[in-house]
Amino acid sequence: MRPVVILALVIFGLIVAFSGCNSYNKFVSKDTAVEQSWGNVQSAYQRRSDLVPNLVATVKGAANFEQSTLTQVAEARAKATSIQVDPTNLTPEKLAEFQNAQSGLSQAIGRLLMVTENYPELRATESFKELQSQLEGTENRIKIERDKFNATVADYNTAVRRFPANFWAGIFGFARKTPFEADQGAQNAPKVEF
Repeated sequence: MRPVVILALVIFGLIVAFSGCNSYNKFVSKDTAVEQSWGNVQSAYQRRSDLVPNLVATVKGAANFEQSTLTQVAEARAKATSIQVDPTNLTPEKLAEFQNAQSGLSQAIGRLLMVTENYPELRATESFKELQSQLEGTENRIKIERDKFNATVADYNTAVRRFPANFWAGIFGFARKTPFEADQGAQNAPKVEF
């Protein structure tokens, strides 16, 4: 072989190797960003879960409060905190299971807050008002973190699917990740009746 051909093959090999290394490093950075974003989502959910015992304790102070409602909240919290999802393996099934448990806790808290409407002395206490305000703020944080997570996943998925990086993604085992999706029926406005 001629030295020019050998030199051309070496240069081509170096370009391919450099491209592969560059792509791999980019995927690792984006994958780490997804993991960090997922951690932020879990942290926001954990904050809400940490507020629930204080809310239940405050509500228990109200005389004759419906014990079944408090039990439902405690059970929903236990279920929501028992589901752990590994950010390196975000499958649609695991994400749906996590989301379902969190939705159950949201619904239980919503029922609890609706029932407290029957207890004006409870709603008037400063500790209840403060907890209610913290829960509202936490729900907003959860939404913001979920939106950031979805944006990070979209960025990662775009990088994994773009040509020629998709070739390297397949070789290195970087697959698409699942974003959060709305709960079933979320597109329908809730019906409020007075």
